Amino acid sequence: MRFLIVALLCVYLFQLTACGGNADHRQTAEVEPDDIVSTAVSPAPETAAAEQPETAETVEATSTPSDTQAKPVKISQKRQLNEAPKTPKADDAAVKAADEQKASTTESVEPAATPAETPKQPEEPEATVAEKAATEQSDTAEPGPVEKPAPVKATGADHSQWDALLKQYVSATGKVNYAGFKQDKTKLQAYLDELAANPVQDSWSRTEKMAYWINVYNAFTIKLIVDNYPVTSITKLHNGKPWDVKWIKLGSKTYSLNEVENDILRPKYKDARIHFAVNCAAKSCPPLLNRAWTKDNLETYLDKQTKAFINNSKYNTLSARKAEVSKIFEWYAADFGQLIEFLNKYSETRINNGATVNYKEYDWALNN
Repeated sequence: MRFLIVALLCVYLFQLTACGGNADHRQTAEVEPDDIVSTAVSPAPETAAAEQPETAETVEATSTPSDTQAKPVKISQKRQLNEAPKTPKADDAAVKAADEQKASTTESVEPAATPAETPKQPEEPEATVAEKAATEQSDTAEPGPVEKPAPVKATGADHSQWDALLKQYVSATGKVNYAGFKQDKTKLQAYLDELAANPVQDSWSRTEKMAYWINVYNAFTIKLIVDNYPVTSITKLHNGKPWDVKWIKLGSKTYSLNEVENDILRPKYKDARIHFAVNCAAKSCPPLLNRAWTKDNLETYLDKQTKAFINNSKYNTLSARKAEVSKIFEWYAADFGQLIEFLNKYSETRINNGATVNYKEYDWALNN
């Protein structure tokens, strides 16, 4: 019994072995199409290192597969067109070496790929480029300390301080508070220093020069009285000739009051209205304007002061037939030309051409 069982087991095992062999044989027979192509075109192991992998065309020319292999070969050709060719299985190391040699040769022969040219942009105008560069520089540069621009000094002398003093110490009718000027002597001197530091320049306009010299005459006359105050009359100073003393230093030159009036203002500008702008600190002198003279107000105030003086009965008495006028019209007759004609330009009373002209006595008492 035992022998029978063993015999049956042996028969069974033999059958299993036989069936397994047949299965392996079928598996070997059913080769994938790619394997068939590989087998058909693979070179002999001895020549694999020397030959390059064959292409699909080579396969069609050299291989003679059976009818049952024709369809797999066409499928393999289609795959080879879309995919990189497969290397033979035989001697992979040799084939890999050949591929590397081909790749290195191709790299050394083929020129490096040139990137596509970027379309040329239109050139920017120079101004735009400069502005762009400046903007980029300002964006990237570290902020530094902001420098304040240097103050620009106005041309000519500054008469504002003198203007403030006149408004404070001179009335609308021309009466001068010399005591007040004396209290503000420092401010008065500061203005005189301003005049001295800024003498007349050739580049100045005619009106600016005239205004400067009128202010010089009036400010230094006030200074002369203030330095000797209380004094009853300017004629009490320097033996009655204060106008001839040279003491007015402007820039590198020194002048007298007479030089300012008679050597500069009168002959250079030839305007008779100047006599009603300068003030000699006397009651009979045309009233001192309580404003500083400037290039902007010169014409306006010359007319205004002339008209006010001629029509003021304190200085002049006018009628159609007779004119009693200031000594100024006698002393400087050459500046006025035809006196009646000049007076009628500003007088509110019409004076006849044949009217009698007389001159009033001049009062040298202080105009305070």
